[in-house]
Amino acid sequence: MVKQADLVIICVTVGVALGVLIACATFFAARWYKKRIRLIRSANDPGSTTLPIRTNGLEASTEISASLTSSIAISGSDNLQRKTHYFGWWNHQTKDPVSPASGILKYSYKEIQKATKNFTNTLGEGSFGTVYKATMATGEVVAVKMLAPNSKQGEKEFQTEVLLLGRLHHRNLVNLLGYCVDKGQRMLVYEFMSNGSLSNLLYDEDKDLSWDDRLQIAVDISHGIQYLHEGAVPPVIHRDLKSANILLDHSMRAKVADFGLSKEEVFDDHKSGLKGTYGYMDPAYISTSKFTMKSDIYSFGIIIFELITAIHPHQNLMEYINLAAMDYDGIDGIIETQLVGKCNLEEVRKLAKIAHKCLHKSPRKRPSIGEISQGIMMIKQRRLVKEDTMSFASSNYSRTLSRIEDQQVELSRIATTMNQREGR
Repeated sequence: MVKQADLVIICVTVGVALGVLIACATFFAARWYKKRIRLIRSANDPGSTTLPIRTNGLEASTEISASLTSSIAISGSDNLQRKTHYFGWWNHQTKDPVSPASGILKYSYKEIQKATKNFTNTLGEGSFGTVYKATMATGEVVAVKMLAPNSKQGEKEFQTEVLLLGRLHHRNLVNLLGYCVDKGQRMLVYEFMSNGSLSNLLYDEDKDLSWDDRLQIAVDISHGIQYLHEGAVPPVIHRDLKSANILLDHSMRAKVADFGLSKEEVFDDHKSGLKGTYGYMDPAYISTSKFTMKSDIYSFGIIIFELITAIHPHQNLMEYINLAAMDYDGIDGIIETQLVGKCNLEEVRKLAKIAHKCLHKSPRKRPSIGEISQGIMMIKQRRLVKEDTMSFASSNYSRTLSRIEDQQVELSRIATTMNQREGR
């Protein structure tokens, strides 16, 4: 009898255990099935997916655009969803990717076609596509950048620019005014920069940049980068700083442009594919595939030396820089010929010293953009103080000379009066 009771207990226990296992298996199978259904629906409905991005403010979302965080590993089960993030939402043209509150307008293909005179007013060509000059219906002159057909990389860069410049606004960043996703075309509408790129101004023999212009351009660029690194929330790394991506407006104010490769700063150990322009890329980034703010600093250092020497990085600029670094006044020997005798050599040396720090082999030992901006501003401020002092001294000298002349006239008058009295 005892044995039968034990057998009953064992059977009941095994039955309960099997029941629990079957229930768990059923529960997880149901969850997996529901998740699979959601993924399939997401793939079939491009408009249902969005590209979330953090915006400035205390209530900022913690989600980040997939195109801005490609360095983060995504599991194989999410590949379908990631693909939808990259391309699906642009095919759903009835849904704007940018909030109306951002101030960025959405244009139709016909509006852009009319403004560019049927895409005949070409300004230039780039890796992204063709850039046109356009006059909008309001009379405003703008630049339109059209994505080259079948450009997957350009598609990602297009998304990045719209998302980033939709929330980044600074006087030293080129302003994105609008975009167009219509008739299979992708276009970006920017403010028109009438003086073109810094690269064209430096390497065009017909152009002439004074030392004052170059120093102010360095100040403007530093302010633009400082906003990206220290003012934007979250911080943004440009990743493709070069003289061709620095544009100048009608008043020669420099602005940072082309944010197609930019990304939000992400604190992780993942590596990203090498992207950028040869000659401006940080050697530490090339060796480690890790891009940081200090990589932007390196690129800015190269641009500063371009301002001083007008030697392009593809023309062995680094060799000239290394030779100049051997002497205190070594930079004097590689100053652009147009500046010889027309610039303050002490200012040039101080700016070159800042640029040398930007190019330090160890990224950690490079200065922050805030320190660089402050250093360049001090160069300008010292000159202004010196000019004010000289102006004050010159003014005092003029007043003293005027007083002496007045006194001489007065003495002459007195002498004449006394001579007349003696004659009487």
